[in-house]
Amino acid sequence: MLRWLKRLTQRMTINIEEFNIIKEGKASVLVPKQETVFYNHIQQFNRDLSVMAIRAWLAETNAKRHEKMLKKRKLEDETGGNEPIACEDRKFVRILEALSASGLRALRYGHEVPQVSRIVANDLLPAAVASINRSAEYNNLSDLVKGHEGDAITYMGSIKDNERFHVVDLDPYGTAAPFLESAVRLIMDDGLLMVTCTDAGVLAGNGYPEKCYALYGGSNFGNTFMGLEANHEAGIRLILSTIANVAARHKKCIEPVLSLSIDYYFRVFVRVKTSPAQVKQLASTMMLVNHCVGCGYQVEQRMGRVSGNKFQTPRASPVGPNCPCCGSPFHVAGPMWGGKLHNKEFVEKVLSINRAADTSVYGTTERIKGMLTLAKEEIETPFYTNLGRLPSLFKASTIPLTEFARALGNLGHRVSLTHAKANSIKTSAPWEDVLLLAARWLRKCNEKRLSELKASVEGITDEEKKQKKLQTIKELEENIDTSKNLSDTMPGARVLKFLEKDTREVDFDTPNELSDGLVKLRKIKMVRFQETPANWGPKARPGKKQKTEEKSVEQ
Repeated sequence: MLRWLKRLTQRMTINIEEFNIIKEGKASVLVPKQETVFYNHIQQFNRDLSVMAIRAWLAETNAKRHEKMLKKRKLEDETGGNEPIACEDRKFVRILEALSASGLRALRYGHEVPQVSRIVANDLLPAAVASINRSAEYNNLSDLVKGHEGDAITYMGSIKDNERFHVVDLDPYGTAAPFLESAVRLIMDDGLLMVTCTDAGVLAGNGYPEKCYALYGGSNFGNTFMGLEANHEAGIRLILSTIANVAARHKKCIEPVLSLSIDYYFRVFVRVKTSPAQVKQLASTMMLVNHCVGCGYQVEQRMGRVSGNKFQTPRASPVGPNCPCCGSPFHVAGPMWGGKLHNKEFVEKVLSINRAADTSVYGTTERIKGMLTLAKEEIETPFYTNLGRLPSLFKASTIPLTEFARALGNLGHRVSLTHAKANSIKTSAPWEDVLLLAARWLRKCNEKRLSELKASVEGITDEEKKQKKLQTIKELEENIDTSKNLSDTMPGARVLKFLEKDTREVDFDTPNELSDGLVKLRKIKMVRFQETPANWGPKARPGKKQKTEEKSVEQ
């Protein structure tokens, strides 16, 4: 009763008339009316997803705790064996939002995540911390959500062992690389680390290879033919490799449970736990990727080798200076994470929470459903292929996704969509088979055009025009497997020459189990990719020279 009266008194000291109220989820943020408010509603997807991810992690943690307590108590007798152990009631979860800004995310965690005992919303700016504490009071969360003023790295480094956090959320302006060391050190064993990086131009672009290596210890594919299209997945893998390397120095390993390329940023969710034995697997999980700048052919090079219980130096992958398919030179991407990007059980748990969510609270449930459904169905083969880009190697028209999936399935290969890019697929097929499909698609397009030309000849009465048409038909028949727009020096022409000995036929028309599953998935009405709205992209970084009261609501 006294605590309730205290909260009521605190709320009465806030003159609501002086503030704009920004509401999202179950939380409200107070912003002085004289401020210019930049509320980026696009980031609601990030915040909705983060709440659900923590709840999924908490459900799994409770299950583990329940199992551990059962074993500890040895509940085998009739009186105790059937009694449930209450793990879902105790408040124990400590959450750190290291770079909080408005505190909206921390406030939502306080309202929407159960079993939370403490949330710290840290920010460097005094005005931001004052705003966080003011909003916490307004939300009746002042006992749970505490604003803290200080440098994030310094604060994380000052945490005592008995005060470490179960969940750490890093959502900075730009790269999260400088904060990873401190975050990994302070997180509890089997805790959840959530990391956002908004420097997509560095991670997935081709203009800053030196900065990409300096921040993440590796390189993406740069501006190469097929590599440029897969750079968003390369960006995810570079972030994960950075976290894994930092964790390994502290005898910790990571398990990515959900890794996403979203709009203009990346968001990864990883479990972090102490395991010197699993740290030994790190080298064999990392990889370099030799990729052809001409046709996209790739050769992976693992950084370590495991033989039974022995860990050995890696053997060089058999790759020469030039691509065997088109003769173009190889570039090298990485080192980067070569393991799984998602834990399918975890993703399904998040989807289950999303299905039960109140859409009046969670405004992005449809997009969460769409993106995570695709992520869950992704096969584990690294990198994806853009079907608009691939046929351009042979100057052919775009391959419809359904036909390409049928052809891959009929050759016995696995195939899936990807969450990272529209009209793109992931496949277990070797690159030679992917090129073969593209070449056979060129022939199929030529055969269709040839049939149309032959049908049109019959109606031509002008002899000169008819002879020209017949000459065109003759030339097309002689070059049914190539394109007149290809010169001999182009990579596409060299690939076609490489494929001349491959006499396999490709079936684009017969449905199979894999293609039917993919078609069924595509027919489900889901919001998979965000339409570009107004006020797109991250907001400006708040500066120290701003007036005390000048603070944007949220990046």
